[in-house]
Amino acid sequence: MVYNQACVWSRMEALLNEWLWQEKYWLPPGIRWRDIKMKVEDGHFPLPRDLIYTLPLALAFIALRYVFERLVAVPLSRAVDVKDPIRIRAASIPKLEIFYKQNSRQPSQRELLSLGKQCGLSQRKIQTWFRHRRNQDRPSNTKKFCEASWRFVFYLFAFTAGLASLINSAWLWDHRECWRGYPKQPVAEAHYWYYILEMGFYLSLLMCVSVDVKRKDFREQVIHHIATIFLIGFSYCANYVRVGTLVMLVHDSSDFLLESAKMFHYAGWTRTCDSLFVVFALVFLYTRLVVFPSRVVHTTLVVSSEFFQPFFGYYFFNALLLVLQALHVFWAYLILRMVYKFVFSGKVERDVRSDEESEVEDEEEEPEEEGDECSWEQRKGAINSKLASLANNCVLNNLTHQRNINSRLPKAR
Repeated sequence: MVYNQACVWSRMEALLNEWLWQEKYWLPPGIRWRDIKMKVEDGHFPLPRDLIYTLPLALAFIALRYVFERLVAVPLSRAVDVKDPIRIRAASIPKLEIFYKQNSRQPSQRELLSLGKQCGLSQRKIQTWFRHRRNQDRPSNTKKFCEASWRFVFYLFAFTAGLASLINSAWLWDHRECWRGYPKQPVAEAHYWYYILEMGFYLSLLMCVSVDVKRKDFREQVIHHIATIFLIGFSYCANYVRVGTLVMLVHDSSDFLLESAKMFHYAGWTRTCDSLFVVFALVFLYTRLVVFPSRVVHTTLVVSSEFFQPFFGYYFFNALLLVLQALHVFWAYLILRMVYKFVFSGKVERDVRSDEESEVEDEEEEPEEEGDECSWEQRKGAINSKLASLANNCVLNNLTHQRNINSRLPKAR
């Protein structure tokens, strides 16, 4: 039995060596795996099997996040007075609940008529029930605050640790040093852990993407996470570690500012939120539209060709960088549009990065017919919550909302 398992494992390893770890994919022309073997005293050489540790690390991040949000983030949200909107709970109607979960959250006109016949309710009451039910599923401000605080802590730690590990590195100041001696470049222990932690964290984000607050740029976020994971993994295996550390440092430099601004937004600290958003916008636009293309992408596309001939890894790595750059342009456009609306129109427009199914304001609540199961106190609380939300008109509304402000004003009746 043991012998058979060993044979299967050896065959799988031989298949990987034959198809996946071909030298033409990972190394420049004329370089062989045996040519880049280093002695232990020369430093740690990146090996593909090192990335196996990122999977259990991602699970550890998820567990740590669970503990952090409940023991740190939730008490912190109470300390800074994060308020959750009061929402009217939908009445218990089993047939509508089954339809909501199994068919659609927004039934069509024909489906409304069919449900009305089944439940003996008017079409308006069914529409009201579905509106209340959708609002029940919207994540609270406390949940969004906890998510933002977790990402803020990691990005701040990653940026601080990354900058500390790279401050004395030659390639941080002279990007030609990224390729001098490539691919036989030892990796320092700090840079090794920088890579492993970053990849483990992005894996955890990808695993939790279905339960996190969904935003309008959900697809772009998924593409970003996948591209980042491939970028980190491939650059590590191909020993693009030096330029890879620069890519991660550039991204971490603005991410913690965005998450901190969100935290203050959910807490209602408008002036602090506005100030942090301005700082974030400046840092983002400079690092993603100036530093990233002119320094990082330029050195991988142009400068690297001075040290070795292009190969598959060269094209694959640069393609991933260009995908990230396209996402940078997309998000920069949204930020510039928000700034333009705020400065020149004096009006804040909801941003495309808003929560797709979790806007701060609930959907518009219409007056109920007599006999509805909601009490006057519930309706009064919902109205007061909406008025308070409409008053909270800071710049970061653009980071967490999508619809135009006019669409949330109560209809004239």
